[in-house]
Amino acid sequence: MSDIPIDEIRAEKAEKLKDEAGDDAAPAEPVHVNGASELSAVTSENAVVLADFYADWCGPCKMIAPVMDEIAAETDAAVAKVDVDQNQQLAGQYGVQGVPTLVLFADGEPVERLVGMQNKDQLVALIERHG
Repeated sequence: MSDIPIDEIRAEKAEKLKDEAGDDAAPAEPVHVNGASELSAVTSENAVVLADFYADWCGPCKMIAPVMDEIAAETDAAVAKVDVDQNQQLAGQYGVQGVPTLVLFADGEPVERLVGMQNKDQLVALIERHG
């Protein structure tokens, strides 16, 4: 087993995907973030970020996961995945009380917040409005 932390591997993979797509392109896959500094890095590097605050035990979170994959692949927004069980302080900072909670960031600032299952068309429209 490798000594490299999984978060470093994910960050490297996201950076590689970004490099392959061009400097201004958002990662084509969701980026798992751990902590405020990693979320801050993602929101500062991308004009629009959809942060998905989720939990592994949450049924609706599992249902929305493929939608988040599609959003990352098909839009100019980056998708940041935040496990609320591992990032309780960060979840609290953004007022997350139920999962899934989606927070849309534009130019580094939170501009929209949605709680519960959302459909892809709603999310794409929301991203395009702020993109």
